[in-house]
Amino acid sequence: MGYIFKKYEFDSQEQAEEKIAALPHNTDDEGNKWLEARHTIVKLGYLLVTEPVYDDNGEVEIEGLASDKYSVDVLWEGLDESPYGWKSYEVNPEGNGVHTFAGWSFNSK
Repeated sequence: MGYIFKKYEFDSQEQAEEKIAALPHNTDDEGNKWLEARHTIVKLGYLLVTEPVYDDNGEVEIEGLASDKYSVDVLWEGLDESPYGWKSYEVNPEGNGVHTFAGWSFNSK
């Protein structure tokens, strides 16, 4: 098994954090935690769905509009599909979306 690249949208940052915390972790004697597998997780946050409008001086005329969904990209190691409880949050934007991992295109295997 290699890697898979998936994108997710959660109802809130808290929900995303709970999903990440529920993944298998190791803990050392000092209480430091890290993921058991070498998954790479990027918390993108609430992405803009409408870009802000700027005037000629670079001042914001119209604020951008952020999504009400919290976005996370994950490069899963050793999985063929999203872990249990994650699949229902998968999204498939066009192209790579706003983020990609170096050397990866979205949905490549």
